Amino acid sequence: MLTRNCLSLLLWVLFDGGLLTPLQPQPQQTLATEPRENVIHLPGRRPHFQRVKRGWVWNQFFVLEEYMGSEPQYVGKLHSDLDKGEGTVKYTLSGDGAGTVFTIDETTGDIHAIRSLDREEKPFYTLRAQAVDIETRKPLEPESEFIIKVQDINDNEPKFLDGPYIASVPEMSPVGAYVLQVKATDADDPTYGNSARVVYSILQGQPYFSIDPKTGVIRTALPNMDREVKEQYQVLIQAKDMGGQLGGLAGTTIVNITLTDVNDNPPRFPKSIFHLKVPESSPIGSAIGRIRAVDPDFGQNAEIEYNIVPGDGGNLFDIVTDEDTQEGVIKLKKPLDFETKKAYTFKVEASNLHLDHRFHSAGPFKDTATVKISVLDVDEPPVFSKPLYTMEVYEDTPVGTIIGAVTAQDLDVGSSAVSWAKLDSSYYTVVIRYFVIFSPFMFLTGNPLLTSRVNILINVLDVNEFPPEISVPYETAVCENAKPGQIIQIVSAADRDLSPAGQQFSFKLSPEAAIKPNFTVRDFRNNTAGIETQRNGYSRRQQELYFLPVVIEDSSYPVQSSTNTMTIRVCRCDSDGTILSCNVEAIFLPVGLSTGALIAILLCIIILLAIVVLYVALRRQKKKDTLMTSKEDIRDNVIHYDDEGGGEEDTQAFDIGALRNPKVIEDNKIRRDIKPDSLCLPRQRPPVEDNTDIRDFINQRLQENDMDPAAPPYDSLATYAYEGNGSAADSLSSIESLTTEADQDYNYLTDWGPRFKVLADMFGEEESYNPDKVT
Repeated sequence: MLTRNCLSLLLWVLFDGGLLTPLQPQPQQTLATEPRENVIHLPGRRPHFQRVKRGWVWNQFFVLEEYMGSEPQYVGKLHSDLDKGEGTVKYTLSGDGAGTVFTIDETTGDIHAIRSLDREEKPFYTLRAQAVDIETRKPLEPESEFIIKVQDINDNEPKFLDGPYIASVPEMSPVGAYVLQVKATDADDPTYGNSARVVYSILQGQPYFSIDPKTGVIRTALPNMDREVKEQYQVLIQAKDMGGQLGGLAGTTIVNITLTDVNDNPPRFPKSIFHLKVPESSPIGSAIGRIRAVDPDFGQNAEIEYNIVPGDGGNLFDIVTDEDTQEGVIKLKKPLDFETKKAYTFKVEASNLHLDHRFHSAGPFKDTATVKISVLDVDEPPVFSKPLYTMEVYEDTPVGTIIGAVTAQDLDVGSSAVSWAKLDSSYYTVVIRYFVIFSPFMFLTGNPLLTSRVNILINVLDVNEFPPEISVPYETAVCENAKPGQIIQIVSAADRDLSPAGQQFSFKLSPEAAIKPNFTVRDFRNNTAGIETQRNGYSRRQQELYFLPVVIEDSSYPVQSSTNTMTIRVCRCDSDGTILSCNVEAIFLPVGLSTGALIAILLCIIILLAIVVLYVALRRQKKKDTLMTSKEDIRDNVIHYDDEGGGEEDTQAFDIGALRNPKVIEDNKIRRDIKPDSLCLPRQRPPVEDNTDIRDFINQRLQENDMDPAAPPYDSLATYAYEGNGSAADSLSSIESLTTEADQDYNYLTDWGPRFKVLADMFGEEESYNPDKVT
């Protein structure tokens, strides 16, 4: 603290005494300074011929931070050229900290800092100054702005924000291998002095590591640092400001460095010879001992692989690595026998699985040791001469017959006599009934706990007691167009007797069927035979089925034979011999058509008949609907009648009075050719005068139809029988006509155009087919 206060006082004396001057001029304002004072001259109005005193240009003041003096700290002085020292000018101060941090003497313009400042909190203050006339209170010149900058002192030590640090580097690294970079920060002003200039150094951790004083990079300083010797290092790092000079502030941090493992050490056996003792009764695959090689490395670099070097007894043993303990486990591959060999010697090699090529020059990364195994004698049970005995016996062998023998011996030294025992005689009897037996025998020695077992396979031989029979099928077919000497079926035989060498069968016809046979049997001498035709064609109409007796004999003793009857059916076939049909009803079917084809044809005919019937029914229904529509719709203009009616005298069918007298028409205002409309208003017609010309009458009726709103929107044909009074025309009735249709000539209808073509053809056809004109 004493050093800091002395430094602050020294800087204050230098600045306050005018010994230090600013480096940057500001031409914007004519701010002059006196030899021992920081003075800002406010520009005033002066004559052009007035000589101006030369001085340094200021736009800022400096004030020391952390000032600890008893009096307010002097900052500087404001002065206006218009101030003649008569007390007529008043100086004012405004802006950052005016009145709270900085004060100004209104008469002299002196500025003081009234409290201690911290640059890390606020590095500078911007203020505004002005000179005012005391009497008029008017400004004598424009307001000027300046800066008071807090001058930094070294009051903050460097700090490691990320510490403490943890780092690692591989062992056996060369000098200068990168480890870690540390960084310290200083809150002092880096642009002023050396307060924030940090230098790094190692206080603890030498000579193993070094640090760059400027960058803070830590590197190895010694070569070949071995993890197996020392793994953990704690390094103390110092960061000091002021460039590391005396009086600078310092901060420290700890870096924990670990050497990581590399495979720089081969495995080594702690001794060159390992002795193991193994009982000869040890089972195959059992572990008989463990050996271990030591590797000081860590993790996968310490993984060891063990191998048996080929040599004496190496093929009887195997070695594997225990992944948890990295030991070599020796296992037995083949059984041991003390009486055959009592000791074995072989070598085991231990090597690393993951090698590092950088250390190959140090030598082979493996080691060997000798393993000596002593076989211990064990009291063993006797041993059979064979692992399995096979015997044979006929199925009808009498009880008590000897069918075979087994032998055994005890190989131990000084062995005792062997006694025999048969196990589970009831099982022995049961197995014989199924023709195969596995009979276990046991023999006993001096130690009743030592026993041996062996399996005996007894094959029960078959005695020929069943005759052979034809294997399926018992039925076959022959084509009607078959030729003589044609094989129609291959047959084989089966025998329920069991023969180790296999049976040999022979085939032939029975003696009664050998006379004029339709078929014969050809023996192929390979336990099969063929059914051969003897006729040129067969007829189903004459005989549909043939029965062929076949005699089969076996080759065992005594010989067994049987007669088997085969059924041969006559069938219809195509030219290639493919069977088409073997049914009886197929004889009566047309040649070339199968039953399926005839059924399909019959179904097609039925479907066609159904379509015709449906079509006719629909036509009749449509015609009936048309007649009903014609009767119900009175708007139809053409009505067909089958009777001629009574002519003009027949008044029952309809009222023709309206056609005879125009006066009746006036009374009957409802039309008969359309349906009456109840909502239709009655039409007003002009009266028809008597004795009106027929032309005017027709025009009148046409006009009425055209103007009728209830009339249909299509042309209608109205027939009128009224001829008018005094007409020279005769009656239009066909009853009183003397001419007949035969006398009519309808050729003129063809001249009326295509619309009357159908009518002309109809009447012309009637004329051409008139029977009266046929000669």
